[in-house]
Amino acid sequence: MKKCNSSMQLTRAADYGIRVMVYLAALPEGKRVLLPALAEVTNTPESFLSKVLQALARAELIASWRGKAGGFAILPRGREASMYNVIEAIDGPICLNVCLADGKGCERMDACLAHPVWAKAQRAMLDVLTRASIASMAFDVSSRERQASGELSLFSTIR
Repeated sequence: MKKCNSSMQLTRAADYGIRVMVYLAALPEGKRVLLPALAEVTNTPESFLSKVLQALARAELIASWRGKAGGFAILPRGREASMYNVIEAIDGPICLNVCLADGKGCERMDACLAHPVWAKAQRAMLDVLTRASIASMAFDVSSRERQASGELSLFSTIR
C-alpha cells in the first residue's frame, strides 16, 4: 500500500473524534465513560484524546463530568451530528483549496479552469460527510456487535 502524501486528509484528531462519537452514540443514553476507557477503545494516547474531547465538549456534542461518577457522555446534539459536524468541531471548516475557504473565491477564479472542479469536489465531499450521521454509524456498530454475540437472529432465520 502506498503512503498517502497528500495534505488533503483528515487530521488524526478528527479521526479519533469520529471514533469517540460513534462509540459514545452506540452506548445507552446517559452512559458515561472515563477517559482511560475511551483512550483504550479508540487506541489513542490519553493526553491527545483529552484535547479532542475538549473540542467536542466546546461544540456541545458531548458533555464531561469530573469526579468519581464523572466521565464523558454524548449529548442529543452529538447523536444527531454528522461526520462533517464532528470534523468541523475539531479541525474547523474543511476546504479543498484556499479559493474555496471563504466562499468568495480568489482574483483568478474567473480565468481559472480548475476552480469549477475544486468547487464540485468540495460540494461532493461535504455532501458525503454531511449525510454520514453519527447515529446511523453507531446503529451499524451496535448491530454488528449483536450479530457477533448471537443476540441478533437475522441470519439464523434466513437459513
